[in-house]
Amino acid sequence: MPGPSTRDVHHLPDIVSLKRLLQSVAMLDAIICPDWEYRYYSFNANWAAGEMMGSMRNGQGDEFFVLFNSHGAFIKGFDHGSVVASLRLPGQQFYRDLPGQFASCCSEPAFSPEFVTFCMWRLLESPAWSSAATELASSGDSDGSARLLSILDRSPETYRRWASEYYERDVPSQAVIAVYEHRVLTDEIVAAINPTIDPASLGEDIAQIGYST
Repeated sequence: MPGPSTRDVHHLPDIVSLKRLLQSVAMLDAIICPDWEYRYYSFNANWAAGEMMGSMRNGQGDEFFVLFNSHGAFIKGFDHGSVVASLRLPGQQFYRDLPGQFASCCSEPAFSPEFVTFCMWRLLESPAWSSAATELASSGDSDGSARLLSILDRSPETYRRWASEYYERDVPSQAVIAVYEHRVLTDEIVAAINPTIDPASLGEDIAQIGYST
């Protein structure tokens, strides 16, 4: 399945599916990597009153944040090596069409709003995702959205391949599928992903991520 980008917003999951997907990859990262600061994907189901937030940080300056609130979902990303980043466009250019329901996202320090190469959103009542109206090159991934959002193609195999390379360990497909499907985290599933972790130690992460069956 093709991955989402600002050129192909229709490949993004719907809001509910996106939330569950981000919870899944955050849960997988939590099992593989007990140290939060070294994880790639995170999710906070208690980000603020009525809000949840999923994120990616690769430690090299690239990141995306996804805010879920009672109005819908907001995505902001930054690819430091992209063509758009080299143009040094003012952040407001990406937020000028943003619905008022997400206005606070433009100034939320945790999202580094001044560092942005793409911005997308979807209100609950909207039939599809929207993206900031910026002039992109006629071809290629000029804003980095295809690269950074590739994990959101909904394929467990995409995560398995990425994790096997990033964490330098084999991650069994069936265990990844189980977490993508939000199955109960049995000792067998956890051990298949990371045999060195105590399943009982995951309680705090499960609560923070909001992972549930």
